[in-house]
Amino acid sequence: MPAAASDVVIVGAGLAGLACGVALADRGLAVTVLERDAQAGGRARSWVDAATGDTIDIGPHIVHSEYRNFPALLERLGTRSRIAWHRDKLITIVTRPRVTELRHRPLTPPLSLLPDLVGAPGLNLRDLLSNTPPTWRAMMFGEDQVPGLDAIAAADFLRALGTTEPMIDWFYRFAAMTVMNVPLERCSTAALMRVHSQLIGHRGIHFGFPAVGLAQLYAPQAVRAIESAGGRVLLRSHVAATRHSPECHVARLADGTELSGRQCVFAVPPKELEALQPALAHTDFEPSPYVSLYLWFDRKLTRERFWALPWSPTRMNYDFYDLSNIREGWDARPSVTASNIIYSHATQELDDSALVEATVREIAEFLPEAAQAKVTHASVHRIPMAIVCPTTGSESKRPAARTRLAGVHLAGDWTRTRMPSSMESAVCSGFLAAEAVLADLGRRESIALETRPNDGLAGLVQRVARWRRCRAR
Repeated sequence: MPAAASDVVIVGAGLAGLACGVALADRGLAVTVLERDAQAGGRARSWVDAATGDTIDIGPHIVHSEYRNFPALLERLGTRSRIAWHRDKLITIVTRPRVTELRHRPLTPPLSLLPDLVGAPGLNLRDLLSNTPPTWRAMMFGEDQVPGLDAIAAADFLRALGTTEPMIDWFYRFAAMTVMNVPLERCSTAALMRVHSQLIGHRGIHFGFPAVGLAQLYAPQAVRAIESAGGRVLLRSHVAATRHSPECHVARLADGTELSGRQCVFAVPPKELEALQPALAHTDFEPSPYVSLYLWFDRKLTRERFWALPWSPTRMNYDFYDLSNIREGWDARPSVTASNIIYSHATQELDDSALVEATVREIAEFLPEAAQAKVTHASVHRIPMAIVCPTTGSESKRPAARTRLAGVHLAGDWTRTRMPSSMESAVCSGFLAAEAVLADLGRRESIALETRPNDGLAGLVQRVARWRRCRAR
């Protein structure tokens, strides 16, 4: 093998790969990042729409107020202030006969959303009381419970606890699709309980949205940070194969060029990893496909930033964003809505015009004027894998950053981060991979930030449950 030209070769310039590259470059390592596409960003990339000149993303993304790693990366890159926070309420759900607005009331977690749930259409007192057992289990959730819960389908778990069908439909099926990106019957209980614990465990949890194109928050800034430290980010560099030895790792590009490093990080989805390094293949993971739509209307439809439709067996889109109320400088413009068709298998036979027509109908469930408005332009994005589906058994299969090949590490939102697949998980995985690289070089550093402990009553229950499990070992 040739002598290593870089300290680290990173395959993939999505969030995970760039986060890893920035962390290592900041610590004095020479980094080469290889990206097959013409732009950095991966599944969180942005581009300029040719017809309108607007910057749009592959799909709309949410930022969670309790994230720690993604904001830390933005802070390092100088863009943390460009998140538009949705502080006045958690979410608007378009229930009938009236919408449900969930706000955090001045009650200790996990009770802060309860007053608004009491008045929610479709739920009675029995339904709300039936939610007590799963909420209690979520408060007690710890990562040591993952192996036992991971094999249980979430729908079966909830029914075994006595949760009523209306409560399952109203909340858990909705959460499984919008947060977990998989139907409840297929969802890992461990994955669901982790997310449930995080959602009910913090005072004033809220969401935010990029006030600019998503990749504009991090991609060019990360490239500059890596290159200013002497590294390289090479776009249109399709890695066709890799070779590894303990001393050197070589990536061969499709044009025959070979680039080498003392360490290697694969920051790619499972299928791409299988093609590049079969010895590390993770073929058991199922992708969750998305269709994301951007629609430009001829008028302003709402001042709302973000709303969601409840679960339905015939539902297409779930979450909607009016970018004219989010993006910097767009406030006076007509509405530009972005939406997500999640786990989109049922839409595969529909063409773009049919998807646009169905999406307008679903927007009109909340904003009736959309039915009379004109769509002046549409952009439809079919995404084969938004995330890896958190199906039963999947949590236990998520791999660690360190692999069994010396000097080879993994990053990606699907790896073992103790977080749901998300931008936060992607950045955390990049930081964990950077930690593993540094450890191999004899440098022990902590870069990744753990999830913040729960607050209030939820936090107390979490701490007591952890203490009791430790005592029982």
